[in-house]
Parts: sequence; structure tokens; C-alpha cells
Amino acid sequence: MDKIDYKKELKHLYKPSRLKIELRDVPEMNFLMIDGIGDPNTSVAYKEAIEALYALSYTLKFMIKKGDQQIDYGVMPLEGLWWVDDMSKFDINKKEYWKWTAMIMQPEVVTNKLVTMATEAVRKKKNPIALSKIRFDSFSEGNVAQTLHIGPFSEEGPTIKRVHDFIIDNGYKLSGKHHEIYLSDIRRAAPEKWKTIIRQPYV
Repeated sequence: MDKIDYKKELKHLYKPSRLKIELRDVPEMNFLMIDGIGDPNTSVAYKEAIEALYALSYTLKFMIKKGDQQIDYGVMPLEGLWWVDDMSKFDINKKEYWKWTAMIMQPEVVTNKLVTMATEAVRKKKNPIALSKIRFDSFSEGNVAQTLHIGPFSEEGPTIKRVHDFIIDNGYKLSGKHHEIYLSDIRRAAPEKWKTIIRQPYV
């Protein structure tokens, strides 16, 4: 049984260059999502959201691998949408005011029925606190500018500014929510090696 690497198949979205900013058109995809508010570094709710999202994502993966379709794939990385009501006041240093959506992309083989079945399985086995907060929904982002940031989250500021300046310098306007995709397992990798995609929609 071959294992599908969706990061590789979608490399134009999940493997950007560190050296330049790329413009991409992101199609509609399906995600497991949890919404919340507060600093991700200190928010218990954010930690609980990640635990629940991964528990359900891995349960879905193994259900599909063992099911009739017998498809194996790697679970996609955690992603985060970050915003405040007035995005002109979005401040990288005031995360306690941030609203967020933590989410993990799901392949097309994942259906509402499978999510319901997997949710029941997770509830019986682990029952993470935030499990009931998960929603399975589509998300369409459209035109974005993105690049790869390497290093700790606390040093993302200049990279974010570079992306924003690129959008404005090319005659566009920032739109939508600040988007980050976390490619590294921060439990194992040193902070200076963390890889994060910085993505910003534009119009």
C-alpha cells in the first residue's frame, strides 16, 4: 500500500521558498477546525484544541487505511488563522487579543459520515476536552502571498512585514486573516530550526 504525501502533491501550497515570496491561488479544501481567542503560548483552550484536532485526524487516517478504500496518507500539518476585528490593529506583540482558528486539512476521501464515526471512536477512547468543539468545514482562501519562515515564532515579525510589503508594493491590498502553517514538530526540533509558512490573502 503506497502512502500519499499530500504536502508533496500540494507542494506549491505547502513547500514555499524561504528566499522569495510567492503568489498562489489556494483552492477550496476541507478542514477539521476549532475556533478560539487568546495568546496561543498561554491559552489552555488552544492547547486543548490542538490535542483534539490531532486525535481526530489520526483516527480518521487509520480508519481510512483499514477501511474498504485502504488508502494511507500522512496527516497534514497544523494550521492557524489569526485575526482581530480590525485587522489594521493586528499586532504580533499583542497575542492576548487575537482570535484564532486552529485547523488541519483533510483529504477528499474524508466525509461527514467518517468524521462522525471517528469522533465517536475518539470519544470512547480518549475523549479530549475540545472534541465537541471541532467542526468539519470547507475553507476557500483564494489569492495569497506566502513564504517560509525558519526560526522561533517570536521572530516572525520581519517575515510577516516582508510579505505584507510585497503585497502592497505590487499594487494589491491585504485581505482576510493572517495564516500560518506549522511544518515542524516543536516538541522535537530546536526553535531556530522551526519551519512556518507565513501566508497572507490579498485582493
